[in-house]
Amino acid sequence: MLGIPPTISHSTDYSFSHPADDSQRCHYVVLHSFPTSDLESKWRQYLKRLDYPSHYNTPEFFLEPYWEGQHPFAILAFDRGAIIGVLTGLHGQRVLCGDSSRPQISVDKANNVIADRILVDGLLAEAGTTNLITVFTWESTPLPSFAKQGFHTRKLQGDVVLDLSTGAQTLFREFPKNRRRDIRTAIRNGIEVSEETTEEDLSAYWEVYSAWRRTKRKKIHHNRSFARVKKVHDMQGNHRRFLARYQGRVIAAAGIRFCPNGLVEFANNCSLDAYLKLLPNDLLVWRTIEWACEHGFTRYSLGGAHPFLRKWGGEVVPIYRFRLDRSFLHRYDLKDGIATSIRTMPLLKFVKKVLRRNA
Repeated sequence: MLGIPPTISHSTDYSFSHPADDSQRCHYVVLHSFPTSDLESKWRQYLKRLDYPSHYNTPEFFLEPYWEGQHPFAILAFDRGAIIGVLTGLHGQRVLCGDSSRPQISVDKANNVIADRILVDGLLAEAGTTNLITVFTWESTPLPSFAKQGFHTRKLQGDVVLDLSTGAQTLFREFPKNRRRDIRTAIRNGIEVSEETTEEDLSAYWEVYSAWRRTKRKKIHHNRSFARVKKVHDMQGNHRRFLARYQGRVIAAAGIRFCPNGLVEFANNCSLDAYLKLLPNDLLVWRTIEWACEHGFTRYSLGGAHPFLRKWGGEVVPIYRFRLDRSFLHRYDLKDGIATSIRTMPLLKFVKKVLRRNA
């Protein structure tokens, strides 16, 4: 990746009629840093045409501190001078565009066929000889051109997505009974939630996050530095963090990321094990939902579909993984196939059932 220019542009014929001016033809632009003012303006105009654009499909993707050293890139698909599709990702030993709970691709529905073809060409050019390329997409954004290029498709569980258009109070009344009960119980327990705004709030969050990383209750996969956490704290235009307090002490926290007028996404959560019985996380999620409703957002992705998240109601929206395995003997696909076979073995299912019954 060293030595790659910040912008790569390529124009080609996609078998559609084009103006005589070659600069207006369908083409892609690959970025490796924040766009120039002209590209940024076109990118933001594109976002206005989408129903629910997400934060990682905005120019601010390049400002995220978490990508430092991971070679972020963005592919912009153009038709007649306007952007019609965006794909962002990271290019290390593998090329990764999103994950199983966070697609990072969007297309203008009026030009989805063209955008799909341009984006996959741009991605293959960016990937070069990389032997594994993975792209995640919402069910509403199929990628037929990726399949034609040899990407294997796998349907994943997806995310719980809430429709906020009816407002917070109506949504609350529609929650399952146990969810309403847990929120009210957290309030009775004395839990208070407020937005993280000050340096003191940031320090309190850092203490909870650091303790949470040491918990034996679950395996924590990331290790963020205070400097990176602070940078997110400063990105108020796309991130907000909420703190749950008990008797004045911060005991849990949750973050959201968003594209203004687009999609809100539950980004992270951390809490102190000793206070989980007070149900701070239930109230945290509810307060972020209230915040999103107050600020005019109408879609909220909870970033997963495990039991705690399913209890919020909403719809589980599938996510699809498109993967191109160019490794020797397709070892990644082979490993996936073996894992799937083991999970579906009748004996293993029987053993798991017995274990659950006797737990």
